Amino acid sequence: MATVPPSDEQLFSAYVAGDEAAFEELVRRWTPSLRSMLGATGLPSAVVDELVQDVFLHLHRSAPDFRAGLSLRPWIVTIALNVRRERSRRLARAAAHSPEAPSPGPVPSEHMERRETVRTVHSALAGLPTAHREVIELHWFAGLPFSEIAGVVGASVPAVKVRAHRGYERMRALLSGRR
Repeated sequence: MATVPPSDEQLFSAYVAGDEAAFEELVRRWTPSLRSMLGATGLPSAVVDELVQDVFLHLHRSAPDFRAGLSLRPWIVTIALNVRRERSRRLARAAAHSPEAPSPGPVPSEHMERRETVRTVHSALAGLPTAHREVIELHWFAGLPFSEIAGVVGASVPAVKVRAHRGYERMRALLSGRR
């Protein structure tokens, strides 16, 4: 008979109680999802790896604040969004205080088209209002259902669905060249 693996919440509770292997399992489980969600904005892989580490560091530091019985998933996603926001703020401040940033080196021609497509999608996503962009990132990249997104962003499920609909419509318009 196969044993059922422990839930994220059970693992985190075990970690809070002193089981370091439980945290290692959470890292193993969550790293791919976090890399996908945080990398969806087009950040370099090395930066995404740093952000993922920051998420787990914040999760570790806030372990005493975790309330048993609540879902861990929205908490991790919220931490990830906050970590990415803070990184974006730091980069914006640094860019404002530095001269022109160096341009990246040449890109192999076989990857140019894909990079341009990714750049176009990221540009359209960046053109959305923050509330719409966050809902789309959580739904599209993190794969969260609207009910969990509502908990993360602090809105009702119908409001989240409206934000997603408006965001997707705006992205379609931006991607098709309409403003």
